[in-house]
Amino acid sequence: MTDGEPVRAFVPGHVTGLFSVHPHEDPRRAGSRGAGCCLSAGVTVSVRPDRSGEVVLGGRAVELEAATRVLDALGVEAGVCAETALPVSAGFGVSGATALGTALAANTRFELARTENELVGIAHAAEVAAGTGLGDVVAQARGGVPIRVEPGAPAHGELDCIPARGRIEHVTFGELSTADVLGGSTGGLSRAGERALSTVLDGPTFERLLAASRTFADEADLLTPPVREAIDAVGAAGGEAVMAMLGDTVVARGTGLSDAGYDAATCTIDPTGATLL
Repeated sequence: MTDGEPVRAFVPGHVTGLFSVHPHEDPRRAGSRGAGCCLSAGVTVSVRPDRSGEVVLGGRAVELEAATRVLDALGVEAGVCAETALPVSAGFGVSGATALGTALAANTRFELARTENELVGIAHAAEVAAGTGLGDVVAQARGGVPIRVEPGAPAHGELDCIPARGRIEHVTFGELSTADVLGGSTGGLSRAGERALSTVLDGPTFERLLAASRTFADEADLLTPPVREAIDAVGAAGGEAVMAMLGDTVVARGTGLSDAGYDAATCTIDPTGATLL
């Protein structure tokens, strides 16, 4: 490999439908219980040797603490370039995807010989410490429709998965700050998330996940007016839609948003999870 040659990784987007917050002083043990869906639309991350440590997202230099924490944890000097068609700060796990892609690509580019679980753990801890997510990274590493049965990185958490494939539509109305929501009181939200997860685990199907996610968003008082209106419109058109946590975004199965008159972006459920390119 030549000195300046980059290594690339692809990480699927991830939308959480329901969750509960589980803090811990060790960021590898902290995280969330919950469930969501990985998307074929995702983030492609390139890592190359570069002392600047600059992170570029969508062609623009950004402060993305989760990614820089990964570089620090791995002890490498690198530049990170992330490209995505997904909206940022809209509930698609772009920060977690960039952190995980950085870990996977840097491991190969600098011949660090870390295992996948080690790299996922580093990226998970980096995002938790940055305050930008609690469960996206472990879900994005798995792919499909993952259930976060227990919180934390692979050495501590537990994942299962609902077998499902198919078309997904999404529409975003604006940005929401994950850090602002997670930085406040989360007791009521977590109780609603625990109830919703129990419902899913009692009969783990994609249909039940969607229904439990709608109940969770309502009970946790997270629905914004445009999100509530879109979910109701999809339901009136005979479809199923949920809010993407935590974003001002609605995600629908099949053609739900299109049938309700929305100009929605489309993708599919990603079956494989994060991978090197």
